[in-house]
Amino acid sequence: MSLSSGSVEEKLQTLPPDLREDAIHYIDELVKRSKKRSSQPFRCAAEGTLEELGTRYSSVELQHKALEWRGA
Repeated sequence: MSLSSGSVEEKLQTLPPDLREDAIHYIDELVKRSKKRSSQPFRCAAEGTLEELGTRYSSVELQHKALEWRGA
């Protein structure tokens, strides 16, 4: 991604002080959101809920059951 003309700092300097503060606040929020997104591990709510089926069925049998349950 490339910036159109000029750096972010140059663009900030062209803004009036009140809008410059808004832009800096917005950038800070984007940085926070980026850190949150990268620090949270992926969680699957359904993980392990069908674990007992693995002891009763092989993976192929589970595939067939899944097709059966979907009505395919």
